[in-house]
Amino acid sequence: MRRLLSGLTAGAILLATAACGSSDDSGTSGKAASSGGITTVKLGLIPIVDVAPVYLGQKKGFYEKHGLKLTITTAQGGAAIVPGVVSGQFQFGFSNVTSLMVAQSNNVPVKAVVNGIASTGVRGKDFNALMVKKGSALKSPRELEGKKVAINTLKNINETAVRAAVRTAGGDPDKVRFVELAFDQMPAALDQGQVDAVSVVEPAQATVRSQGGVEIASPLIDVAPDLTVAMYFTSRQYEQQHPDVVKKFREATAESLAYADSHPDEVRAIVTSYTKIPAAVLEQVTLPKWPAEANRASIESLRKLGQEDGLFKTEPDLDKLLP
Repeated sequence: MRRLLSGLTAGAILLATAACGSSDDSGTSGKAASSGGITTVKLGLIPIVDVAPVYLGQKKGFYEKHGLKLTITTAQGGAAIVPGVVSGQFQFGFSNVTSLMVAQSNNVPVKAVVNGIASTGVRGKDFNALMVKKGSALKSPRELEGKKVAINTLKNINETAVRAAVRTAGGDPDKVRFVELAFDQMPAALDQGQVDAVSVVEPAQATVRSQGGVEIASPLIDVAPDLTVAMYFTSRQYEQQHPDVVKKFREATAESLAYADSHPDEVRAIVTSYTKIPAAVLEQVTLPKWPAEANRASIESLRKLGQEDGLFKTEPDLDKLLP
C-alpha cells in the first residue's frame, strides 16, 4: 500500500510493469482488443488492498459476463497510472480523486468512470489514521504545530486530509512541517523518532499499531463524512471513442465493488494473490468501504480544501470529471 494516495507529478513515468491476471500481447498496445464478443482492456492498478474488488470481480466472472477480459498491470501509484491512461498504454486506471483533479486542472484529459474506494466514516476505525508513537506527549492534531509529520506525497490528498484534521482541532496547518515518506517506511521512521507523527494507511497502519502506536485523528473523516478517496478512470478520448466499453467496465466494476463490500473474508483471501501482505497481517487490517457510487458532496469538500491549499492550477470542473 506504498502509494495509495500518490500524487500526480509533472513528467511522471510508468514505474513497475509486472503483469498480473490475464495477459494479451497480441500487438494491441494502446488499443482494446476484441475477440469472440469479448473485449480485452488494459487496466493500470496499484497492488494494494483497495483494488481487491477488481481481482475478486475477475475471479467471479463479473467482467466476463459484461463482455470484458482484463489485462492488469501494476504500477507504484496514480502518478504513474495517469499518464499511462492518457497515452493509451492503458484503457483504464486507478487513482485518488485529488490526483485526478490536479490532472484536470493542468488540462490533462482524464474522466472518472466508476467509484474506487471510500473512507469507512468511522473515527478510530478507518483505513487511514494520523498516528504517534507509543508514549508520545502529542494527544491532538492541534499539537502538531512545529512538529514533523510524514505523508506519502506532498501537496496531495494526504496533506489536505492532515491539514483538515489540524484545522478541525483548532490548530494552524501552515505551521506543520510535512515530510514526504513512503507508507511502508513510516512505521520504522516513527518508532525511531525521525518524525513526530505519520498519516498512514493499511497495512502499514497495522504495523504501527503493533509497535504500540496511538491514533490521534482520522484525517479522511475530517475532510468529509464517507469521503470518496479514489476512482477508476479513463481518458476523455477513449470515453468518446468507446462509450460501450466504458459502460461495460463501469457496470462490471460496480458489481464487483458491491460484492467486495459484502464479502470481507473473500476480499482478504484475494489480496494474498496479488500482494506480499501476510495473511496474519491482513486479519488486522481495517478494510475501506467500496460503495458502487461516488459521494459527490465529499468530493466537493475535497476540491474546496485543495483549492485553499493551492493544489490546482485552475478550478477543477467536477461536472466534466465525474461520471
